[in-house]
Amino acid sequence: MIVPEISRSMLKNATVLGLFAIVTVGAVTLLQQGTAERIQAAERAAQVRALGEILPTGSYDNHLLDDSVLVQDRLLGNRSPLPAYIAIKDGRPSAVILQAIAPDGYSGAIHLLVGIHADGRVAGVRVIGHRETPGLGDKIELAKSPWIRSFEGKSLTNPAADGWAVKKDRGEFDQFAGATITPRAVVGAVHRALQYFDAHKAELLAAEGATADAAGNALEGRSEPDEVTVHSRAGSAATRDELRTTEPAAKPQGDQP
Repeated sequence: MIVPEISRSMLKNATVLGLFAIVTVGAVTLLQQGTAERIQAAERAAQVRALGEILPTGSYDNHLLDDSVLVQDRLLGNRSPLPAYIAIKDGRPSAVILQAIAPDGYSGAIHLLVGIHADGRVAGVRVIGHRETPGLGDKIELAKSPWIRSFEGKSLTNPAADGWAVKKDRGEFDQFAGATITPRAVVGAVHRALQYFDAHKAELLAAEGATADAAGNALEGRSEPDEVTVHSRAGSAATRDELRTTEPAAKPQGDQP
């Protein structure tokens, strides 16, 4: 009969379409998983390169992304906890890389990595995100100017507090021609990061000879974190989205006062 033959044909077509759909969904899922893994690997490699620019070669022997604590404080400018990376050398903390945010850039927040040796000297500073004016404020990038390296070797007491300003404000650091707001914001953020490190050095580095795990446990052990500082153990690095916070509306482009 014709009807049974039509039914068998429809069943066969439905089976073929079903199998095709299953194979297609499986292939798409595998492709998405592979793409996500490649993206994560690329992000991790980029983070490793960025952190590696901060600390001198040979100053640590651990994987920085795997040794971190979450910190949050007004001095760092972050509204949510971000990783602080602990450098270890021969089993002892040798430096910390803090993520600091300057909220008062000319065109919005400026995101920084600030490396600080255990003795309080700045190891290095790098800008990892900003919206400053091309050709003016973007000289905070190492690729555009060596200005960002002027912080290396400085400390909370070198220069003195009044020296932590641009020269236009009678400080020690250069400003840019036609752009003062941007370098002023970065200088202030680095200075505040040093103040944070000085106030929490014992907690970040823990006792002499402690490992990063011990440092994390010490931070977790605080029974009541104060109003402005939050510490907790972190096992992985922040993504670029986590480095971003709500930023002020961008100002019109042009020369800065």
